[in-house]
Amino acid sequence: MEKRSNRTRLVVIFGGRSSEHEISCLSAQTVLRALGVNRYVVHMVYIGRDGNWYFMDNLLKNKVTEKECSRLSKHAPTCAIIPTDSKPRLTVFKDKKTVQESYLLDVAIPVLHGKNGEDGTIQGLFELARLPYVGCGVLASAASMDKMTTKKIVSTLGIRQAKCVNVLGYELDRDFNGVIRRIETELSYPVYVKPSRAGSSIGVTKAADRKALEEALLLACENDPRILVEETIVGREIECAVLGNADPKASGVGEILAADDFYTFEAKYHNAESKTVVDPDLPTSTVEEIRADACRIFQALDCKGLSRVDFFVENETGEVVFNEINTFPGFTSISMYPMLWKQAGIMLPDLVHKLIDLALAEANHPGRTA
Repeated sequence: MEKRSNRTRLVVIFGGRSSEHEISCLSAQTVLRALGVNRYVVHMVYIGRDGNWYFMDNLLKNKVTEKECSRLSKHAPTCAIIPTDSKPRLTVFKDKKTVQESYLLDVAIPVLHGKNGEDGTIQGLFELARLPYVGCGVLASAASMDKMTTKKIVSTLGIRQAKCVNVLGYELDRDFNGVIRRIETELSYPVYVKPSRAGSSIGVTKAADRKALEEALLLACENDPRILVEETIVGREIECAVLGNADPKASGVGEILAADDFYTFEAKYHNAESKTVVDPDLPTSTVEEIRADACRIFQALDCKGLSRVDFFVENETGEVVFNEINTFPGFTSISMYPMLWKQAGIMLPDLVHKLIDLALAEANHPGRTA
């Protein structure tokens, strides 16, 4: 039998099958440290690259790295979240037919980035299990993960975005040269080619000519059959953190100083020359415009809990240009989201506690039907 506890019972889920698996493990380590040991009953679930769910409470005393998780998962029992008549349970299996243990749950923290974690899929599982969870709901997660859909929704707000051409994978098969001509008619080189539903700059290429564009389209299509081709905005990369539910608040802004031509995966996580700056030197009016736009975008997409909203400030005009939104931004040691709230006076443990409180408040909102 499970021992009763007055502490909130939560499960931290991390890893996943997306290209951001490694970053998810690093983020989970940060979240785990912030939770402490006395306020919650914490369980850990690692989703391997094979898609299996592994019960990893032994990681509570270990360092959460992809290498360590992979090693421990070879001997860890599998598990699943099971809905019940009362509260959902985290059920651990001794083998395929035998239940080893079962734990009541109050809330989940899906520390997952990218496909199957940030795109509404696992959020749908939580909804079916009636398990409150940190972060955006199914609709907001799916819409925000898809850059094409995000652009369509944000276009209703009158906020400037980079001009773009949408490309679908079957169009490349049907008339590759026709797609190239359409892009060249509507945009000038260089252009950015992006998978519509990928994060951490995975599969993103800056193409300066036709040959590079052809290669970039094929690379992007390997990550997603929905592809976005955008004009180049020459400007400063600025990010803003948003926190809240129906009445969200925006942090100050931070600036990305990429060591590469743009903020690639390598530049972001493996190049020490890349820098992040909180409270950059920008006109007050520009900062306030970014903060206001971040909240408007957050609300238009029906986001909850947290998001990081990314912009450019164009060099030539000083105009603010919306780039994209991340509904579960990184929580690594170099991640902008927790750094911005620290700059605003909210330390990491308080930030994580606030996110859990927001998840529970949203689950208890009278307008919810789940």
